[in-house]
Amino acid sequence: MPLPLPLQSPPAAPSSAPSPPSGGLWDSVDALHAWLDAHDAVGGREALLLRVLKLSEEVGEVAQAVIGTTGQNPRKGTTHSWDDVGAELCDVALTALVALRSLTPDAGEVFARHVAGVAARSLDGEAPGTGQERRAAPPSR
Repeated sequence: MPLPLPLQSPPAAPSSAPSPPSGGLWDSVDALHAWLDAHDAVGGREALLLRVLKLSEEVGEVAQAVIGTTGQNPRKGTTHSWDDVGAELCDVALTALVALRSLTPDAGEVFARHVAGVAARSLDGEAPGTGQERRAAPPSR
């Protein structure tokens, strides 16, 4: 009796999607920035403004996911999970980084400096109230 031939997988179809860059976060941000530039319906300042406005859309999707996770829309019930909320938060972060990259080619350095400044202000043992003091509201007359 002849031995059965091993099953062979069909040849892989060529991928139409580019593979993500393997160099890390900022390589991916640069690649997404270039991809958006190549596919923008508008360019220049309008493209930058629209990329910044895209953040509002993404934040709205976070809100929608939180509402869907908590079932706060009685008409829809529970429609999302906390994993969905996390994915939407990632979309917000990535959209912000791509918008920053659209603003400056030094986005990684700008972001790193900003994070370092926030961390220094927040984590270096500074007591509450020792930074810029809020001014008291003027008394009502």
